[in-house]
Amino acid sequence: MLNIRDIMETITMIQEENLDIRTITMGMSLLDCADSDIDRSCNKVYDKITRLAEKLVSTGEDIEHMYGIPIINKRISVTPIAMLAAVSGGDPVKYALTLERAAQTVGVNFIGGYSALVHKGFSAGDLALIQSIPEALASTEHICSSVNIGSTKAGINMDAVALMGRVVREAAELTKDRDCIGPAKLVVFCNAPEDNPFMAGAFHGVGEPDCVINVGVSGPGVVRAALQKCPDGDLTEVADIIKRTAFKITRMGQLVGSEASKRLGVPFGIVDLSLAPTPAVGDSVAHILEEMGLEICGIHGTTAALALLNDAVKKGGVMASSHVGGLSGAFIPVSEDAGMIAAARSGDLSIEKLEAMTAVCSVGLDMIVIPGDTTAETISAIIADEAAIGMVNSKTTAVRVIPAIGKQIGEELSFGGLLGQGPVMALHNDRSSAKFIHRGGRIPAPMQSLKN
Repeated sequence: MLNIRDIMETITMIQEENLDIRTITMGMSLLDCADSDIDRSCNKVYDKITRLAEKLVSTGEDIEHMYGIPIINKRISVTPIAMLAAVSGGDPVKYALTLERAAQTVGVNFIGGYSALVHKGFSAGDLALIQSIPEALASTEHICSSVNIGSTKAGINMDAVALMGRVVREAAELTKDRDCIGPAKLVVFCNAPEDNPFMAGAFHGVGEPDCVINVGVSGPGVVRAALQKCPDGDLTEVADIIKRTAFKITRMGQLVGSEASKRLGVPFGIVDLSLAPTPAVGDSVAHILEEMGLEICGIHGTTAALALLNDAVKKGGVMASSHVGGLSGAFIPVSEDAGMIAAARSGDLSIEKLEAMTAVCSVGLDMIVIPGDTTAETISAIIADEAAIGMVNSKTTAVRVIPAIGKQIGEELSFGGLLGQGPVMALHNDRSSAKFIHRGGRIPAPMQSLKN
């Protein structure tokens, strides 16, 4: 039962502390849309998406009004398009344009799933799709792309890593007149989850139902506000406060997801209880770390504070929902977090420190702007380092870096909306990793992969 205090507390969270449902994401399988003729396949894709998601946006808006809870994004994730391209052949960009048309018809913010899973090698359709990613992202507004290049079970596909360095750079080149926004919609994963509702990495895994509703909640401002009421508590007390707060946030996500599932007539999947920041003041993961006692995010102690936060969020969230999934933890996307932006501008937050933080956070090197003259091989090496952290630690890691074409350290890119803006961050070592990257092959899976 809810009492008056619980209701007032929730109202305060929404009105003053930036609490929101970051996204309701409808995942749908497109495997039944596969066809040997790409045009027929595209027509099936469009028809299925517009049929199943016809009421997704209006349902989200109705739930917002019913409960007074902001739902920021309504999104769709689909089967990795490389699987459809394997059957149909032809230019995969046709699928991207079809997804874009469907997104505009149903009114969603993004569609994720222009994706390929190549952690152990390339199958039919994978290479064609990956090579088409720069053009697909440059010619659409609502399409997000991801490629899984490694896993704890399979190791790291270094041929794919080398290819993705070139793809990221080309995506930036093709969108340089729009602040290089192409790679801001492209994620390179190790251990990608199949039920992630957050963009740009969302896709609908082959083990998922035909259609499902997944919810992503967010509340960095709420966690920070709760910690402000305990300025002198020890770190055990800090962890307990975060757990209790994460429980409340996740319960709200469970409520919204269950209601959306009932209204749309599709199964409820998971709540992703990640703390996803925004560029808005008061909605920052970095500011939570500073509330714990760090003068600024990025200094010594930042990794330990983030580890505490990430663990406490998960422990609180799993008590609130029977179906927690996706990424679930704390995101550290630099350009999307006001505190991270400030720390990067001041030079207190470096890419090396961010890499260390990815060992204990929810994802990885996320929304980081790098110099425009960064080579494809260096981008591949960054991807390889991050994938190694994920592979060895049996966790999801990802890279979303944006080469700022024509810009240097200290200049900025601005993407608008939740993608935010950020300074070009220095890569402090300009020595070459090219020979290592060009060796290709596969980094073998670690010993902990043998768990059967």
